[in-house]
Amino acid sequence: MTDAQPSELLPDASVADPYGGLDAATLRHVDSLKWTVHDEGVIPLWVADMDYPVAPPIVAALRDRLTRGLGYHQLMGDSTLNGQLRGHLATQGLTDLPGEGIAFLPGVVPGIYAAVKALTEPGEPVVTMTPVYHPFHLSITDQGRRVAAAPLREGGARWEIDWEALEQATEGSRLLLLCHPHNPTGRVWDAQELTRLRDLVLARDLWVMSDELHADLRYTGPAFESFAADPRVRARTITLTGPCKAYNTAGLGIGAMVSHDPELVKRVKAAAGGLMGHPSALSVTMWQAALRGGGPWLADTVAYLRGNRDVLQAFVEARLPWVRSFPVEATYLAWLDLRAHPRAGEIQKFLLEEARIAVHDGPVFAPEELKPQYQGFIRVNFATSRALLIEALERMAEALGKETVTPA
Repeated sequence: MTDAQPSELLPDASVADPYGGLDAATLRHVDSLKWTVHDEGVIPLWVADMDYPVAPPIVAALRDRLTRGLGYHQLMGDSTLNGQLRGHLATQGLTDLPGEGIAFLPGVVPGIYAAVKALTEPGEPVVTMTPVYHPFHLSITDQGRRVAAAPLREGGARWEIDWEALEQATEGSRLLLLCHPHNPTGRVWDAQELTRLRDLVLARDLWVMSDELHADLRYTGPAFESFAADPRVRARTITLTGPCKAYNTAGLGIGAMVSHDPELVKRVKAAAGGLMGHPSALSVTMWQAALRGGGPWLADTVAYLRGNRDVLQAFVEARLPWVRSFPVEATYLAWLDLRAHPRAGEIQKFLLEEARIAVHDGPVFAPEELKPQYQGFIRVNFATSRALLIEALERMAEALGKETVTPA
């Protein structure tokens, strides 16, 4: 618990804040889904993109690219980006990838859908741990499969895997959809958890789709360990990755599916046939520039996000001690438990109307039968300026304080 007051959480006025100039007037422009879905005056802390300007090396590369033609780029796979990505993935344990071990996609979500279609049959159960990024359970139900859910459990200091529930869910299944780092809880599965997960995958003879989109947005640990870093599970794993979260380029869709088994890559990509599409020329340029020169910008941004994470956690502990929250280990998304509030049954609507802040409602992150379990939870995007974050938290505290809360 902290005794920090809101004024103490604001940036030191004597220290330059790189994002201190961001305000609603600057951010609310016609091209922004995040800032225009809701009425003027609402602070949007919902959809997962950052309010920060794009890294200068990316902007410069895009401008340069526009001086040349915009015809078809290397549709068979850009060799420059392929080599850059291999080097980056090697730092996460994905070494010795074969020549056809990478296929580029228009985004990560199409890869999730393709994995479900390629590796399961209609009516079959597909395993995932809830709550989870909603395309996980939608990719299952939209394609006529069944969600075999293993809800995470609340530990003493973080959200944890419920191993008994997971083992039960995997019975009779052929595919595990893994979110690593996990959205929305912000967990980075540690070495012990990864080992146990791999052992279970081998024992159950499962395919694995590991979405590692947030791997570069970590606040703990010296390095990220991909699920497929262990040679035992390489041939049965499709890893999905992309630059859009780390470099704030969601509007330039691109992703990649990666495996040490080229036949698995072909099988998954073929499942979507001509529906998959391909990345744009500008998205390829963007990812090249990010991997070539975006490192310093990313390091500074992660440091700023870490500060915002700490501000949010300190504020909740000081002003809303009845709210259950753990400091996230990765992503810029906090998962808050407001079930003790009298208005928990309509908490998103309540915060939008009374606090004028927009958050994601907890039930979004669960399949239909589990939605009631997550009513009262919210996902909060803290990737904005520190001043805007503090203002949003102040609004939240004021609105929530209008009714008496009796913590469990």
